Amino acid sequence: MADREDTLLKNRAAKLERLRGKGIDPYPARFHRTCDAATATGLFEAVELGEQPEEKLQNISLAGRIVSMRTMGKAAFLDLQDSSGGIQALLRQNNLGEGFDLLKDLDIGDHLGVRGNLIRTRTGEITIEALELTITAKGMRPLPEKWHGLKDVETRYRQRYLDLIANRDEIMPVFALRSKVISGIRRFLDGRGFLEVDTPILVPVAAGAHAKPFVTHHNALDQRLYLRIATELYLKRLIIGGFDKVYEIGRVFRNEGIDQDHNPEFTLLESYEAYADYNDVMVMVEEMISTLAVEVTGSSKVTSGDNVIDFTPPWQRVSLREEIQKRSGIDLESYDDEALRRRAGELGIDTTVLESRGRLIDKLLSAFVEPHLIQPTFVLDYPEEMSPLAKAKPDSPGYVERFEAFACGMEIANSYSELNDPKVQRERFEAQEQIRKLYEDEEVDRQDDDFLTAMEYGMPPTGGLGIGIDRLVMLLAGQTSIRDVLLFPQMRSQSQGDVSTEGDSGETAPE
Repeated sequence: MADREDTLLKNRAAKLERLRGKGIDPYPARFHRTCDAATATGLFEAVELGEQPEEKLQNISLAGRIVSMRTMGKAAFLDLQDSSGGIQALLRQNNLGEGFDLLKDLDIGDHLGVRGNLIRTRTGEITIEALELTITAKGMRPLPEKWHGLKDVETRYRQRYLDLIANRDEIMPVFALRSKVISGIRRFLDGRGFLEVDTPILVPVAAGAHAKPFVTHHNALDQRLYLRIATELYLKRLIIGGFDKVYEIGRVFRNEGIDQDHNPEFTLLESYEAYADYNDVMVMVEEMISTLAVEVTGSSKVTSGDNVIDFTPPWQRVSLREEIQKRSGIDLESYDDEALRRRAGELGIDTTVLESRGRLIDKLLSAFVEPHLIQPTFVLDYPEEMSPLAKAKPDSPGYVERFEAFACGMEIANSYSELNDPKVQRERFEAQEQIRKLYEDEEVDRQDDDFLTAMEYGMPPTGGLGIGIDRLVMLLAGQTSIRDVLLFPQMRSQSQGDVSTEGDSGETAPE
């Protein structure tokens, strides 16, 4: 196999040298296209309907990758593909003269520019009849065997460009949808008076979530910094400073495992609205996601696996405590920490590592409740130890005003009525630090003293929201793996092989 590949590479290298020997630049700086393949096809159909004059079909310039070649003596048919679709090119020696000889040095995978006239062949296919050819990029590597059906998952993720070439009709619509989702979120929030902002990626304290950060070093400052795990505390500083509605869409980084719905870097929306609470945010989330579903799929109902998910408001609302009791038989109020650990272990939860009460409750939620949350559902009112940044629920001591939104058994959103009492917030952070000391392997929220100072200047009541863009796109695009909605998912080096390990649960916002 290696010998065959070497032969193909040498063959292409020889063709490259022949082209240069003829004075042809195989990598020109520019080629002017008058339209893409889809536009050319639409133009021809418009002329046939009498909607455009026939002269519009003359002197058209197209360009694309050669994906098939069929030679027949003094004529050849090439299929060209660009991002809009494909079109056939007809090369005749009579039309091209010496330019027809260029065909000998072309390969599948090369990029070619064609100037000519649009016609319909006897078989009925819209075609550009070439009058002039221009090589726009010579491909030095052959496309993989059976490239038109590339299925090897490892290759698809590591060499996404080959995946896009081979599976364009399947893959490109997913990423076009992703772009529409992000644009739609911006339109929705901008229309509600939110201001899009940017906050630091390199931070001195990696706070705002229960996650292990990536560590780096700033040489000029001689300072350890972290890649942000959330944008929450900086966005709240802006609320304190006087902005009423802010949001950010950006990458965050969590040094955790990789699985079907976790990737160490992911795209997160966080928004904060002064004088709103988690009830207001719930309504906004329903409206936002149902609106997005209609905009990008044409319906508020989407198919994910065997399920049809209906995002039409209102969504179901359930109590975390009640759902855990319903699904596992555990009433959280009836178990102290040690009893809860024992009972969780009896139910099959891994309790070999000593963990905090909040972490055990999170495991119970993941194991017994989440798999049943197929239709969009808000799970409400979490124990305080799970949510150190959330406002206490006045009528439920020990619980906070927090919801997580789930669909298809997966978390897609997280929200709080934000804690705005600086004294209580400091106490909560200190309690988190105690948890860190007691449970060394557990990730907790980190104390950010600058944020606490900012809070002491006064933060109004605020409703906060985090939405994992990648997971939302998974649902709307009907994909089952986060890697299929990330153009370049994180992978182990090829010498180590791929990895798939359980991802950690983010506290502030979903991944």
